[in-house]
Amino acid sequence: MSKRDYYEVLGVPKTATKEEIRKAYRKLSKQYHPDLNKEAGAEQKFKEVTEAFENLSDENKRAQYDQFGHAGPNQGFGGFGGGAADGFGFEDIFSSFFGGGGSRRRDPNAPRKGDDLQYTMTIDFMEAVFGKETEIEVPREEACDTCSGTGAKKGTPVNTCSHCGGSGQISVTQNTPLGQMVNRRTCPHCQGTGKIIPEKCNTCHGAGRVIKRKKIKVTIPAGVDNGQQLRVSGQGEAGINGGPSGDLYIVFRVRDHERFVREDDDIYLEVPMTFPQVALGDEIEVPTVHGNVKLKIPAGTQTGTNFRLRGKGIKNVHGHGIGDQHVIIKVVTPKKMTEKQKELLREFASIEGSSPDEFSSSLFDKIKRTIKGD
Repeated sequence: MSKRDYYEVLGVPKTATKEEIRKAYRKLSKQYHPDLNKEAGAEQKFKEVTEAFENLSDENKRAQYDQFGHAGPNQGFGGFGGGAADGFGFEDIFSSFFGGGGSRRRDPNAPRKGDDLQYTMTIDFMEAVFGKETEIEVPREEACDTCSGTGAKKGTPVNTCSHCGGSGQISVTQNTPLGQMVNRRTCPHCQGTGKIIPEKCNTCHGAGRVIKRKKIKVTIPAGVDNGQQLRVSGQGEAGINGGPSGDLYIVFRVRDHERFVREDDDIYLEVPMTFPQVALGDEIEVPTVHGNVKLKIPAGTQTGTNFRLRGKGIKNVHGHGIGDQHVIIKVVTPKKMTEKQKELLREFASIEGSSPDEFSSSLFDKIKRTIKGD
């Protein structure tokens, strides 16, 4: 059965960047990993995805695949060899001018830092205001316990690749009109690891790493806002060859509050009031995130008036003080009124050419009592 196109396997276009290829692989490998997916054919798809990633994530192998496909360069250009070329090539040029080799080789067995992870956490409005200690569960790659990260079946050896001598790279010699050119490429026999595993571990299938769900304690800082992130050092994926673990980045999504609206470290609250309250003045109780407070409303307050309660907002997440709460007054027009209430309003409307201060207090008191139903 012929192999599927590697780009098709990963679901990316041929113009995909290295990062897009990596993201596609991470998503599909977790979807089809045998430890997480027990459906028939999942293991085969996992192997197919892994093979596609190994070929497309390496620039040299990807260029070779784009040119020759699965068949590979079987003819022309002088063939491939495991050692250095005898002819004149790029390595000779670099040696002549700089006194060294033409390429830097990365040791495949050198310690490497693990990948960083991102976790999206949804929290309530009040949790964002005051912070909270909680625990999350994050899926991440760690060394396989069965084989201790070697990828080999217990009791079986891990051999040094005889084709590259454990370097993970081979010399590729090409004949050109100018002579022979020598390039370094990832060893196709060991996939650049420098090792050959005759008998693979039944748990990790030779990868040396498995996906585990790790419980991590997290302290949500007080004042964190929507979209901000928290870095948890060393809680990303495990390092390779003894390297340090990556970091975990937690991105916060804050749910809206039923009454409070946040802008930076300030809080806005709209308070409905009746016409008698704003016309005659009143003292009301206003909710804040720190508890209820009393607020005096002066007589003649207009709808849209903003009263500031200093220090009743949100603590700045970086420690730069505390915000304020803004109380916005909204005068509410009653939708239903009794005949007596209507009569009083008609009496109020019939008085022309006079300001509210000239109205008798008895009329206002009467209106206030009537609307409240006293």
